Amino acid sequence: MESSDKLHSAQFLQHQLEDVITLLEKQQLEQSLVHRTPASNHELVETVLHKQHQTRLQEKFALLHPADIAHILESLPLDQRKTVWDAIKTGHDGQVLLEVSDAVRQTLISGMEAEELASVASNLDTDEIADLAADIPKRAMLKILRSLNSTERSHLNAILSYQDNQVGALMDFGMITIRDDMNLKAICAYIRKLGKLPGHTDKLFVVDQHNRVKGILPLQRLLTHSPSLQVREVMVTDYVRFQVDQNAAEAARAFERYDLISAPVIDSNGELQGRLCVDSILDFIREKSDEDLLIQAGVTEEEDLFSSVWKSAKNRWGWLLINIVTAFASTRIIDLFENVIVQLVALASLMPIIAAMGGNTGNQTSMLIIRSLALGQITPANIRRLIKKELTLAVLNGVFIGLVMGLLSMLLYQNTALSAVMATAMFINLLVAVLVGLGIPLLRHKFGKDPAVGTSVILTSITDSMGFFIFLGLASLFLLGK
Repeated sequence: MESSDKLHSAQFLQHQLEDVITLLEKQQLEQSLVHRTPASNHELVETVLHKQHQTRLQEKFALLHPADIAHILESLPLDQRKTVWDAIKTGHDGQVLLEVSDAVRQTLISGMEAEELASVASNLDTDEIADLAADIPKRAMLKILRSLNSTERSHLNAILSYQDNQVGALMDFGMITIRDDMNLKAICAYIRKLGKLPGHTDKLFVVDQHNRVKGILPLQRLLTHSPSLQVREVMVTDYVRFQVDQNAAEAARAFERYDLISAPVIDSNGELQGRLCVDSILDFIREKSDEDLLIQAGVTEEEDLFSSVWKSAKNRWGWLLINIVTAFASTRIIDLFENVIVQLVALASLMPIIAAMGGNTGNQTSMLIIRSLALGQITPANIRRLIKKELTLAVLNGVFIGLVMGLLSMLLYQNTALSAVMATAMFINLLVAVLVGLGIPLLRHKFGKDPAVGTSVILTSITDSMGFFIFLGLASLFLLGK
Protein backbone atom coordinates (compact mmCIF):
# COMPACT_ATOMS: atom_id res chain seq x y z
CA MET A 1 0.00 0.00 0.00
CA GLU A 2 2.81 2.37 0.91
CA SER A 3 4.61 1.82 -2.41
CA SER A 4 1.32 2.38 -4.27
CA ASP A 5 0.87 5.73 -2.52
CA LYS A 6 4.40 6.75 -3.46
CA LEU A 7 3.80 5.78 -7.07
CA HIS A 8 0.58 7.79 -7.14
CA SER A 9 2.38 10.79 -5.68
CA ALA A 10 5.19 10.58 -8.25
CA GLN A 11 2.69 10.22 -11.11
CA PHE A 12 0.68 13.16 -9.79
CA LEU A 13 3.75 15.41 -9.66
CA GLN A 14 4.84 14.32 -13.13
CA HIS A 15 1.36 15.05 -14.50
CA GLN A 16 1.32 18.50 -12.88
CA LEU A 17 4.77 19.30 -14.25
CA GLU A 18 3.73 18.29 -17.77
CA ASP A 19 0.60 20.46 -17.50
CA VAL A 20 2.67 23.49 -16.42
CA ILE A 21 5.17 23.01 -19.25
CA THR A 22 2.31 22.70 -21.77
CA LEU A 23 0.72 25.85 -20.41
CA LEU A 24 4.02 27.77 -20.63
CA GLU A 25 4.63 26.61 -24.21
CA LYS A 26 1.12 27.66 -25.17
CA GLN A 27 1.68 31.09 -23.65
CA GLN A 28 4.96 31.46 -25.52
CA LEU A 29 3.21 30.56 -28.79
CA GLU A 30 0.48 33.13 -28.14
CA GLN A 31 3.07 35.83 -27.52
CA SER A 32 4.98 34.99 -30.70
CA LEU A 33 1.75 35.16 -32.74
CA VAL A 34 1.00 38.62 -31.33
CA HIS A 35 4.43 39.87 -32.41
CA ARG A 36 3.90 38.52 -35.95
CA THR A 37 0.49 40.15 -36.34
CA PRO A 38 0.63 43.71 -37.74
CA ALA A 39 -1.23 45.92 -35.30
CA SER A 40 -0.85 49.24 -33.57
CA ASN A 41 -1.98 48.07 -30.15
CA HIS A 42 0.67 45.41 -29.45
CA GLU A 43 1.36 46.74 -25.97
CA LEU A 44 -2.30 46.57 -24.96
CA VAL A 45 -2.69 43.04 -26.31
CA GLU A 46 0.54 41.91 -24.60
CA THR A 47 -0.62 43.38 -21.30
CA VAL A 48 -3.96 41.56 -21.53
CA LEU A 49 -2.25 38.31 -22.50
CA HIS A 50 0.26 38.68 -19.63
CA LYS A 51 -2.55 39.07 -17.09
CA GLN A 52 -4.37 36.09 -18.55
CA HIS A 53 -1.22 33.99 -18.38
CA GLN A 54 -0.62 34.95 -14.76
CA THR A 55 -4.23 34.16 -13.87
CA ARG A 56 -3.97 30.71 -15.45
CA LEU A 57 -0.76 29.93 -13.59
CA GLN A 58 -2.18 31.19 -10.29
CA GLU A 59 -5.28 29.03 -10.74
CA LYS A 60 -3.07 26.05 -11.60
CA PHE A 61 -0.95 26.41 -8.47
CA ALA A 62 -3.70 27.54 -6.09
CA LEU A 63 -4.63 23.99 -5.03
CA LEU A 64 -1.07 22.59 -4.90
CA HIS A 65 0.92 22.10 -1.71
CA PRO A 66 4.04 24.32 -1.41
CA ALA A 67 6.24 21.21 -1.56
CA ASP A 68 4.67 20.22 -4.89
CA ILE A 69 5.15 23.76 -6.22
CA ALA A 70 8.79 23.61 -5.12
CA HIS A 71 9.28 20.33 -7.00
CA ILE A 72 7.84 21.84 -10.18
CA LEU A 73 10.01 24.97 -9.89
CA GLU A 74 13.14 22.83 -9.43
CA SER A 75 12.25 20.91 -12.61
CA LEU A 76 11.84 23.99 -14.84
CA PRO A 77 14.59 25.74 -16.84
CA LEU A 78 15.56 29.18 -15.55
CA ASP A 79 13.41 31.24 -17.96
CA GLN A 80 10.26 29.19 -17.36
CA ARG A 81 10.94 29.10 -13.63
CA LYS A 82 11.09 32.90 -13.53
CA THR A 83 7.80 33.17 -15.44
CA VAL A 84 6.06 30.83 -12.99
CA TRP A 85 7.61 32.45 -9.92
CA ASP A 86 6.63 35.96 -11.00
CA ALA A 87 3.04 34.78 -11.36
CA ILE A 88 2.63 32.84 -8.11
CA LYS A 89 5.08 34.29 -5.59
CA THR A 90 2.62 36.70 -3.97
CA GLY A 91 0.41 33.84 -2.86
CA HIS A 92 2.88 31.07 -2.02
CA ASP A 93 6.28 32.70 -1.73
CA GLY A 94 7.26 32.07 1.89
CA GLN A 95 6.45 28.38 2.19
CA VAL A 96 7.72 27.60 -1.32
CA LEU A 97 11.06 29.26 -0.55
CA LEU A 98 11.35 27.01 2.48
CA GLU A 99 10.64 23.88 0.43
CA VAL A 100 12.93 24.42 -2.58
CA SER A 101 16.59 23.39 -2.57
CA ASP A 102 19.22 25.91 -1.52
CA ALA A 103 20.52 26.32 -5.07
CA VAL A 104 17.07 27.01 -6.54
CA ARG A 105 16.16 29.29 -3.63
CA GLN A 106 19.12 31.50 -4.51
CA THR A 107 17.84 31.95 -8.07
CA LEU A 108 14.35 32.84 -6.83
CA ILE A 109 15.52 35.30 -4.18
CA SER A 110 17.97 36.98 -6.57
CA GLY A 111 15.02 38.31 -8.56
CA MET A 112 13.14 39.72 -5.54
CA GLU A 113 13.33 43.21 -4.10
CA ALA A 114 14.12 43.86 -0.43
CA GLU A 115 10.52 44.99 0.17
CA GLU A 116 9.20 41.73 -1.30
CA LEU A 117 11.44 39.64 0.93
CA ALA A 118 10.40 41.64 4.00
CA SER A 119 6.77 40.99 3.06
CA VAL A 120 7.51 37.28 2.76
CA ALA A 121 9.10 37.22 6.21
CA SER A 122 6.06 38.84 7.80
CA ASN A 123 4.12 35.60 7.16
CA LEU A 124 6.81 33.28 8.52
CA ASP A 125 7.81 32.15 12.01
CA THR A 126 11.22 33.16 13.31
CA ASP A 127 12.67 29.66 12.85
CA GLU A 128 11.51 29.70 9.23
CA ILE A 129 13.12 33.11 8.66
CA ALA A 130 16.33 31.64 10.09
CA ASP A 131 16.21 28.89 7.43
CA LEU A 132 16.18 31.55 4.71
CA ALA A 133 18.64 33.96 6.34
CA ALA A 134 21.77 32.62 4.60
CA ASP A 135 20.29 33.36 1.16
CA ILE A 136 18.69 36.74 1.93
CA PRO A 137 20.72 39.85 0.96
CA LYS A 138 21.93 42.03 3.83
CA ARG A 139 19.69 45.00 2.96
CA ALA A 140 16.59 42.82 2.93
CA MET A 141 17.65 41.11 6.17
CA LEU A 142 17.92 44.49 7.92
CA LYS A 143 14.39 45.34 6.79
CA ILE A 144 13.15 42.02 8.13
CA LEU A 145 14.87 42.54 11.50
CA ARG A 146 13.32 46.00 11.84
CA SER A 147 9.87 44.54 11.16
CA LEU A 148 10.14 42.02 14.04
CA ASN A 149 9.18 42.72 17.64
CA SER A 150 11.75 42.32 20.40
CA THR A 151 10.76 38.73 21.23
CA GLU A 152 10.88 37.62 17.60
CA ARG A 153 14.20 39.36 17.07
CA SER A 154 15.61 37.65 20.14
CA HIS A 155 14.41 34.25 18.90
CA LEU A 156 15.88 34.82 15.45
CA ASN A 157 19.26 35.91 16.84
CA ALA A 158 19.25 32.87 19.12
CA ILE A 159 18.79 30.44 16.23
CA LEU A 160 21.32 32.20 14.00
CA SER A 161 23.94 32.07 16.76
CA TYR A 162 24.26 28.29 16.36
CA GLN A 163 26.01 26.33 13.63
CA ASP A 164 23.95 24.43 11.08
CA ASN A 165 24.86 21.08 12.62
CA GLN A 166 23.76 22.06 16.16
CA VAL A 167 20.37 21.44 17.71
CA GLY A 168 19.89 25.16 18.44
CA ALA A 169 19.84 25.92 14.71
CA LEU A 170 16.91 23.53 14.19
CA MET A 171 14.72 24.46 17.16
CA ASP A 172 11.48 26.44 17.06
CA PHE A 173 9.46 28.28 19.69
CA GLY A 174 5.93 27.00 19.05
CA MET A 175 5.47 25.30 22.41
CA ILE A 176 3.14 25.43 25.41
CA THR A 177 4.64 25.64 28.89
CA ILE A 178 2.79 24.93 32.14
CA ARG A 179 3.47 24.78 35.91
CA ASP A 180 3.34 21.60 37.94
CA ASP A 181 0.84 22.99 40.49
CA MET A 182 -1.91 23.45 37.87
CA ASN A 183 -4.71 20.90 37.56
CA LEU A 184 -5.56 19.21 34.28
CA LYS A 185 -8.96 20.90 34.05
CA ALA A 186 -7.34 24.35 34.06
CA ILE A 187 -4.86 23.29 31.38
CA CYS A 188 -7.64 22.00 29.10
CA ALA A 189 -9.48 25.30 29.56
CA TYR A 190 -6.28 27.19 28.72
CA ILE A 191 -5.77 25.19 25.53
CA ARG A 192 -9.40 25.73 24.47
CA LYS A 193 -8.91 29.46 25.01
CA LEU A 194 -5.84 29.40 22.74
CA GLY A 195 -8.02 27.96 19.98
CA LYS A 196 -5.26 25.88 18.35
CA LEU A 197 -2.08 23.99 19.14
CA PRO A 198 1.32 24.60 17.55
CA GLY A 199 2.15 22.02 14.88
CA HIS A 200 3.60 18.69 16.05
CA THR A 201 2.43 19.27 19.64
CA ASP A 202 2.29 15.90 21.35
CA LYS A 203 3.37 17.08 24.79
CA LEU A 204 3.39 20.17 27.02
CA PHE A 205 6.56 21.29 28.81
CA VAL A 206 6.46 21.64 32.59
CA VAL A 207 8.73 24.46 33.87
CA ASP A 208 9.40 26.20 37.19
CA GLN A 209 9.51 29.94 37.86
CA HIS A 210 13.04 30.10 36.43
CA ASN A 211 11.95 28.41 33.17
CA ARG A 212 13.85 25.24 34.02
CA VAL A 213 12.26 22.09 32.62
CA LYS A 214 10.93 19.75 35.32
CA GLY A 215 9.14 17.29 33.07
CA ILE A 216 6.69 16.83 30.22
CA LEU A 217 2.95 16.25 30.08
CA PRO A 218 1.97 14.10 27.07
CA LEU A 219 -1.40 15.04 25.60
CA GLN A 220 -2.46 11.43 26.02
CA ARG A 221 -2.09 11.75 29.80
CA LEU A 222 -3.84 15.11 29.80
CA LEU A 223 -6.89 13.60 28.11
CA THR A 224 -7.03 10.24 29.90
CA HIS A 225 -6.47 11.27 33.55
CA SER A 226 -8.93 12.84 35.96
CA PRO A 227 -9.29 16.64 35.42
CA SER A 228 -8.90 17.19 39.17
CA LEU A 229 -5.33 15.82 39.25
CA GLN A 230 -2.40 18.19 39.34
CA VAL A 231 0.34 18.17 36.71
CA ARG A 232 2.99 16.95 39.15
CA GLU A 233 0.93 13.80 39.70
CA VAL A 234 0.80 12.76 36.04
CA MET A 235 3.80 14.40 34.36
CA VAL A 236 6.76 12.37 33.05
CA THR A 237 10.12 13.14 34.62
CA ASP A 238 12.15 10.59 32.64
CA TYR A 239 12.09 12.19 29.19
CA VAL A 240 14.37 12.89 26.23
CA ARG A 241 15.81 16.39 26.01
CA PHE A 242 18.59 18.02 24.02
CA GLN A 243 21.24 20.64 24.69
CA VAL A 244 21.23 23.67 22.37
CA ASP A 245 24.84 23.02 21.33
CA GLN A 246 24.38 19.26 20.88
CA ASN A 247 25.18 17.70 17.50
CA ALA A 248 22.05 17.56 15.34
CA ALA A 249 23.04 14.13 14.01
CA GLU A 250 22.87 12.74 17.55
CA ALA A 251 19.41 14.28 17.96
CA ALA A 252 18.29 12.71 14.67
CA ARG A 253 19.36 9.27 15.88
CA ALA A 254 17.49 9.83 19.16
CA PHE A 255 14.32 10.81 17.28
CA GLU A 256 14.56 7.57 15.33
CA ARG A 257 15.40 5.45 18.36
CA TYR A 258 12.60 6.75 20.59
CA ASP A 259 10.00 7.57 17.88
CA LEU A 260 9.84 11.19 19.01
CA ILE A 261 7.56 13.87 17.58
CA SER A 262 8.92 16.76 19.64
CA ALA A 263 11.37 17.28 22.50
CA PRO A 264 12.50 20.21 24.68
CA VAL A 265 15.78 22.00 23.99
CA ILE A 266 17.61 23.30 27.07
CA ASP A 267 20.80 25.21 27.87
CA SER A 268 23.53 24.22 30.33
CA ASN A 269 21.41 25.50 33.25
CA GLY A 270 18.42 23.38 32.28
CA GLU A 271 16.39 26.39 31.12
CA LEU A 272 13.98 25.83 28.25
CA GLN A 273 15.23 27.46 25.03
CA GLY A 274 12.88 25.98 22.46
CA ARG A 275 11.75 22.65 21.08
CA LEU A 276 12.92 20.26 18.41
CA CYS A 277 10.30 18.74 16.08
CA VAL A 278 10.30 15.77 13.77
CA ASP A 279 9.78 17.90 10.64
CA SER A 280 13.03 19.78 11.28
CA ILE A 281 14.85 16.51 11.92
CA LEU A 282 13.55 15.00 8.67
CA ASP A 283 14.70 18.08 6.74
CA PHE A 284 18.13 17.84 8.37
CA ILE A 285 18.46 14.13 7.52
CA ARG A 286 17.42 14.71 3.91
CA GLU A 287 19.80 17.63 3.43
CA LYS A 288 22.66 15.71 5.04
CA SER A 289 21.96 12.67 2.88
CA ASP A 290 21.84 14.77 -0.31
CA GLU A 291 25.07 16.51 0.68
CA ASP A 292 26.87 13.21 1.31
CA LEU A 293 25.74 11.80 -2.05
CA LEU A 294 27.01 14.88 -3.88
CA ILE A 295 30.33 14.82 -2.02
CA GLN A 296 30.87 11.15 -2.83
CA ALA A 297 30.19 11.95 -6.49
CA GLY A 298 32.82 14.69 -6.42
CA VAL A 299 30.41 17.66 -6.51
CA THR A 300 31.48 20.33 -4.03
CA GLU A 301 28.07 21.87 -3.35
CA GLU A 302 24.39 21.49 -4.15
CA GLU A 303 23.75 22.37 -7.76
CA ASP A 304 20.69 23.76 -9.49
CA LEU A 305 19.69 21.29 -12.21
CA PHE A 306 19.34 24.17 -14.68
CA SER A 307 22.13 26.46 -13.44
CA SER A 308 24.50 27.97 -15.98
CA VAL A 309 27.03 25.70 -17.66
CA TRP A 310 29.90 27.80 -16.30
CA LYS A 311 28.68 27.54 -12.70
CA SER A 312 28.12 23.79 -12.98
CA ALA A 313 31.55 23.32 -14.53
CA LYS A 314 33.33 25.18 -11.71
CA ASN A 315 31.37 23.11 -9.18
CA ARG A 316 32.71 19.87 -10.65
CA TRP A 317 36.26 20.77 -11.64
CA GLY A 318 37.88 20.19 -8.25
CA TRP A 319 37.64 16.42 -8.01
CA LEU A 320 37.94 15.99 -11.79
CA LEU A 321 41.37 17.62 -11.64
CA ILE A 322 42.32 15.37 -8.74
CA ASN A 323 41.17 12.38 -10.82
CA ILE A 324 43.48 13.49 -13.63
CA VAL A 325 46.44 13.53 -11.25
CA THR A 326 45.64 10.10 -9.83
CA ALA A 327 45.05 8.66 -13.31
CA PHE A 328 48.46 9.90 -14.45
CA ALA A 329 50.01 8.30 -11.36
CA SER A 330 48.51 4.96 -12.39
CA THR A 331 49.82 5.29 -15.95
CA ARG A 332 53.33 6.07 -14.66
CA ILE A 333 53.30 2.76 -12.78
CA ILE A 334 52.24 0.92 -15.94
CA ASP A 335 55.06 2.63 -17.86
CA LEU A 336 57.57 1.30 -15.34
CA PHE A 337 56.61 -2.23 -16.33
CA GLU A 338 56.21 -1.65 -20.08
CA ASN A 339 58.80 -4.27 -20.98
CA VAL A 340 57.09 -6.86 -18.79
CA ILE A 341 53.72 -6.27 -20.46
CA VAL A 342 55.25 -6.48 -23.95
CA GLN A 343 56.79 -9.87 -23.17
CA LEU A 344 53.59 -11.29 -21.64
CA VAL A 345 50.52 -9.71 -23.23
CA ALA A 346 48.14 -11.60 -20.92
CA LEU A 347 49.14 -9.21 -18.14
CA ALA A 348 47.40 -6.33 -19.94
CA SER A 349 44.12 -8.27 -19.89
CA LEU A 350 44.35 -9.31 -16.25
CA MET A 351 45.65 -6.21 -14.45
CA PRO A 352 42.37 -4.18 -14.76
CA ILE A 353 40.62 -7.01 -12.88
CA ILE A 354 43.05 -6.63 -9.96
CA ALA A 355 42.41 -2.87 -9.81
CA ALA A 356 38.62 -3.18 -10.16
CA MET A 357 38.29 -5.81 -7.42
CA GLY A 358 40.44 -3.71 -5.09
CA GLY A 359 38.32 -0.60 -5.70
CA ASN A 360 35.09 -2.49 -5.11
CA THR A 361 36.34 -4.10 -1.89
CA GLY A 362 37.68 -0.80 -0.57
CA ASN A 363 34.40 0.99 -1.32
CA GLN A 364 32.43 -1.71 0.51
CA THR A 365 34.58 -1.21 3.60
CA SER A 366 34.62 2.60 3.46
CA MET A 367 30.83 2.86 3.00
CA LEU A 368 30.32 0.63 6.05
CA ILE A 369 32.70 2.76 8.13
CA ILE A 370 31.20 6.08 6.96
CA ARG A 371 27.68 4.86 7.76
CA SER A 372 28.72 3.54 11.17
CA LEU A 373 30.47 6.83 12.00
CA ALA A 374 27.34 8.75 10.99
CA LEU A 375 25.21 6.57 13.26
CA GLY A 376 27.67 6.92 16.16
CA GLN A 377 28.24 3.16 16.33
CA ILE A 378 32.06 3.38 16.29
CA THR A 379 33.64 4.30 19.61
CA PRO A 380 37.18 4.14 21.07
CA ALA A 381 36.03 1.06 22.97
CA ASN A 382 35.09 -1.00 19.92
CA ILE A 383 37.30 0.34 17.14
CA ARG A 384 40.09 -2.22 17.68
CA ARG A 385 37.64 -5.12 17.42
CA LEU A 386 36.11 -3.57 14.30
CA ILE A 387 39.51 -3.24 12.60
CA LYS A 388 40.41 -6.81 13.58
CA LYS A 389 37.12 -8.11 12.19
CA GLU A 390 37.49 -6.24 8.88
CA LEU A 391 41.10 -7.40 8.43
CA THR A 392 40.10 -11.01 9.14
CA LEU A 393 37.32 -10.66 6.58
CA ALA A 394 39.84 -9.20 4.12
CA VAL A 395 42.11 -12.24 4.53
CA LEU A 396 39.17 -14.60 4.00
CA ASN A 397 37.94 -12.73 0.93
CA GLY A 398 41.48 -12.39 -0.40
CA VAL A 399 42.09 -16.14 -0.18
CA PHE A 400 38.72 -17.01 -1.73
CA ILE A 401 38.74 -14.44 -4.56
CA GLY A 402 42.47 -15.06 -5.15
CA LEU A 403 41.87 -18.79 -5.63
CA VAL A 404 38.91 -18.14 -7.93
CA MET A 405 40.92 -15.73 -10.10
CA GLY A 406 43.92 -18.08 -10.09
CA LEU A 407 41.77 -20.95 -11.39
CA LEU A 408 40.15 -18.77 -14.05
CA SER A 409 43.58 -17.56 -15.20
CA MET A 410 44.77 -21.16 -15.39
CA LEU A 411 41.78 -22.13 -17.56
CA LEU A 412 42.32 -19.16 -19.89
CA TYR A 413 46.12 -19.16 -20.30
CA GLN A 414 47.30 -22.61 -19.14
CA ASN A 415 50.16 -20.95 -17.23
CA THR A 416 50.68 -22.10 -13.64
CA ALA A 417 53.10 -19.29 -12.72
CA LEU A 418 50.75 -16.63 -14.13
CA SER A 419 47.85 -18.12 -12.16
CA ALA A 420 49.90 -18.05 -8.95
CA VAL A 421 50.89 -14.42 -9.55
CA MET A 422 47.25 -13.52 -10.24
CA ALA A 423 46.03 -15.18 -7.03
CA THR A 424 48.77 -13.62 -4.90
CA ALA A 425 48.31 -10.14 -6.36
CA MET A 426 44.55 -10.33 -5.81
CA PHE A 427 45.05 -11.39 -2.18
CA ILE A 428 47.52 -8.56 -1.43
CA ASN A 429 45.48 -5.87 -3.21
CA LEU A 430 42.29 -6.81 -1.34
CA LEU A 431 44.20 -6.43 1.93
CA VAL A 432 45.49 -3.02 0.80
CA ALA A 433 41.96 -2.00 -0.26
CA VAL A 434 40.50 -2.85 3.14
CA LEU A 435 43.30 -1.03 4.97
CA VAL A 436 42.69 2.08 2.85
CA GLY A 437 38.90 1.74 3.18
CA LEU A 438 39.30 1.64 6.94
CA GLY A 439 42.06 4.21 7.25
CA ILE A 440 40.79 7.17 5.20
CA PRO A 441 37.35 7.70 6.86
CA LEU A 442 38.64 6.86 10.35
CA LEU A 443 41.56 9.29 10.08
CA ARG A 444 39.37 12.06 8.65
CA HIS A 445 36.90 11.53 11.47
CA LYS A 446 39.67 11.57 14.07
CA PHE A 447 40.84 14.98 12.86
CA GLY A 448 37.33 16.43 12.79
CA LYS A 449 36.82 16.19 9.02
CA ASP A 450 33.84 14.76 7.14
CA PRO A 451 34.76 11.08 6.55
CA ALA A 452 32.78 10.99 3.30
CA VAL A 453 34.66 13.80 1.56
CA GLY A 454 37.05 12.48 -1.07
CA THR A 455 37.14 8.95 0.32
CA SER A 456 35.90 7.28 -2.86
CA VAL A 457 38.24 9.21 -5.16
CA ILE A 458 41.33 8.71 -3.01
CA LEU A 459 40.54 5.06 -2.36
CA THR A 460 40.02 4.23 -6.03
CA SER A 461 43.26 5.92 -7.05
CA ILE A 462 45.26 4.05 -4.40
CA THR A 463 43.74 0.64 -5.17
CA ASP A 464 44.27 1.16 -8.92
CA SER A 465 47.88 2.24 -8.51
CA MET A 466 48.71 -0.44 -5.95
CA GLY A 467 46.88 -3.09 -7.94
CA PHE A 468 48.96 -2.38 -11.04
CA PHE A 469 52.19 -2.14 -9.03
CA ILE A 470 51.64 -5.36 -7.07
CA PHE A 471 50.53 -7.43 -10.08
CA LEU A 472 53.16 -6.20 -12.51
CA GLY A 473 55.86 -6.26 -9.83
CA LEU A 474 55.13 -9.89 -8.97
CA ALA A 475 55.01 -10.76 -12.67
CA SER A 476 58.42 -9.19 -13.32
CA LEU A 477 59.92 -11.13 -10.39
CA PHE A 478 58.42 -14.58 -10.91
CA LEU A 479 57.41 -14.80 -14.55
CA LEU A 480 60.27 -13.09 -16.32
CA GLY A 481 62.94 -13.47 -13.70
CA LYS A 482 63.59 -9.66 -13.54
